Amino acid sequence: MTSTGSADRIPAPLRTEALEQLLTERGLIDPNVMDTLITEYETTVGPLNGAKVVAKAWTDPEYRQRLLVDGTAAIRELGFIGRQGEHIVVVENTATTHNVVVCTLCSCYPWSVLGLPPSWYKDPAYRARVVREPRTVLSEMGLELADDVQIRVHDSSSEVRWLVLPERPAGTEGLTEDELVSLVSRDAMVGVAKVSAP
Repeated sequence: MTSTGSADRIPAPLRTEALEQLLTERGLIDPNVMDTLITEYETTVGPLNGAKVVAKAWTDPEYRQRLLVDGTAAIRELGFIGRQGEHIVVVENTATTHNVVVCTLCSCYPWSVLGLPPSWYKDPAYRARVVREPRTVLSEMGLELADDVQIRVHDSSSEVRWLVLPERPAGTEGLTEDELVSLVSRDAMVGVAKVSAP
């Protein structure tokens, strides 16, 4: 029988912070470099992959169809695979239906296409409230939807992760796929925001 040490009872974020502080004090890591790497993965690298998937779906109807039928396989076509992305289902926002994603149990999230989950996604208040009152939560996050738009909430799990294919904004018909990529945000692919035309 093994005994459980007191360190096992300390929450993981506190252990991580203590480890980072220790490594910094000993000169083994530069906190500025760590912050830069984390920010890059949170806001650029991961979400950029998802934005490429969305832009491809907006410009290639056949790819869009494959994406909606088998998200995992279509995303793999673009080379985006890895942990937390083994089984991704893609749902499409339209003028009458808006999809939003949550993980009510923890923070399951498609890292391979969205990067690290934002802090609000892991927050217990978001995880509990968006299921019960999605329109209110979305409004508080700055997204106002018309009363006649149906909101569907999708609960991610260890078995399936969800990705929202946002509506392509009007006025972007002449933009190239690369130009469209820059418009797509992580929040739009979770369903808490819309994509705006430039």
